[in-house]
Amino acid sequence: MANWFTNFFRRDKTPTALPAPIEHARVLSPSVDIAPEDPLIAYFQNAPSVVEIDKLALDSPGARAMKATGVKLVVPLVSQGELVGLLNLGPRLSEQEYSTDDFGLLNNLATQAAPALRVAQLVRQQQAEALARERLEQELRVARLIQQTLLPKQIPDIAGYQIAALYQPARAVGGDFYDFLELENGLLGLVVGDVTDKGVPAALVMATTRAILRGSAQRLISPGQVLERVNELLCPDIPENMFVTCLYAILDPRTGKMKYANAGHDLPYRRMDGGVSELRATGMPLGLLPGMTYEEKETTVAVGETILFYSDGIVEAHNVEKEMFGFPRLMGLVGNHRGGATLIAFLQNELQKFTGADWEQEDDVTMMTLTRSGLPNGVADKKPARADSKTLAEFSLPSQPGNERDAMHRVAEAVKELGLPAARLEKLKTAVAEATMNALEHGNKYRAELLVNIVVTASAENVVVKITDHGGGADIPTPETPDLDAKLAGMQSPRGWGLFLIKNLVDEMNVTHDNQHHTVELILRRKEE
Repeated sequence: MANWFTNFFRRDKTPTALPAPIEHARVLSPSVDIAPEDPLIAYFQNAPSVVEIDKLALDSPGARAMKATGVKLVVPLVSQGELVGLLNLGPRLSEQEYSTDDFGLLNNLATQAAPALRVAQLVRQQQAEALARERLEQELRVARLIQQTLLPKQIPDIAGYQIAALYQPARAVGGDFYDFLELENGLLGLVVGDVTDKGVPAALVMATTRAILRGSAQRLISPGQVLERVNELLCPDIPENMFVTCLYAILDPRTGKMKYANAGHDLPYRRMDGGVSELRATGMPLGLLPGMTYEEKETTVAVGETILFYSDGIVEAHNVEKEMFGFPRLMGLVGNHRGGATLIAFLQNELQKFTGADWEQEDDVTMMTLTRSGLPNGVADKKPARADSKTLAEFSLPSQPGNERDAMHRVAEAVKELGLPAARLEKLKTAVAEATMNALEHGNKYRAELLVNIVVTASAENVVVKITDHGGGADIPTPETPDLDAKLAGMQSPRGWGLFLIKNLVDEMNVTHDNQHHTVELILRRKEE
């Protein structure tokens, strides 16, 4: 019988000592630790059979340590070309030399033991990975709970304004947040921010930032001073390598004046009749350096204008070709939309088309819009939107021939759940196709870079489809009954049937325009009277 002990190797090649005495045997000494870069490792991995340490001529710290501890034979345990362990033997208790039969027995033992040992190692590794995944999932659940609990439960209802918000979390939870603050004298605070890092640490920093900002906003009326105060309180305690970008604005709904300051956050976009502009203000992110000051700007939100606040999750999204969504694309889409509360749904749809159905979201996506609708303060809309009205679809199409068919099919798919009578559905599809073709050809002059925007909504009574192009500045002619004789005689243009046809296919048609856009609104009752 021999004195023996074993060495086992982890996947990282780091040996771990697991003494394994058997009956009638004793361990000479603790097993030998062999460094991963020791040439002995490579030698054992390629050894064809049992290795006699005393006869080994190799400059190796591991070999010298084995000799010092009395190791005589080493049986490498190799599975699928990988060294998974060593079986080390000292001198025989009979003090006789090892025989040829002993060598054969040990080689057979290695052949049987190596695969079994490898399986055991893989099982242990899988168990460790499963525990790590479980801990990560638990951390993500906690982080999501913190974020969702602290996000606003409802959108402020302010006469003359429309406010909308979207928070779309990624699987690896980040630290996005937005907030609405009711301040003195009827002022409204608007906050959007993003904490670097992910998981519970980011969620906790987000919660801390929100609490400090809320407390500071009630005592200070200057956005710049509020951010200064938040920065000073965050700096001493924020974890290393973390910071917070944040934009804070204060709106006076009575006048439309808005003061704002920016702590390194993405610049908001302002959608107005003349195009799109950025609301610029400079300032370092919160929590990086104490003693920072924040530039404060003031603007007036005019009637019909929309401000888009957002986080970098949308602009840093990538498609399958690794192309980034980017700021220019976002700015262009904002300019091609008419603004309002539907802007968020439009951008969300465009992001989905860009990234594809199998997109694995990399970061949280947060968007918030503020639109001044132009109603007098304190006066309700004489034609408020029905409480049961909901948006079924919102999409945009390039101005290319044939896209009217795409519009018709997408509208039909959107209203499919309503169960419209077949005859009325066909009328709606034809009207949508005609109106879209007019927008593509006459409104946008078939300029592919100009988009036709289509919004489909429904209430208990009606289906409403709004089709908007970029042909503003001139009235759309009132649809009148065409004079067939005059057309045949060449006294009238052979065209001019489109609007007349559309008007007679739906129950109501409304046409509006501004300096930039035409909008045709088609209203169809869900039940024919």
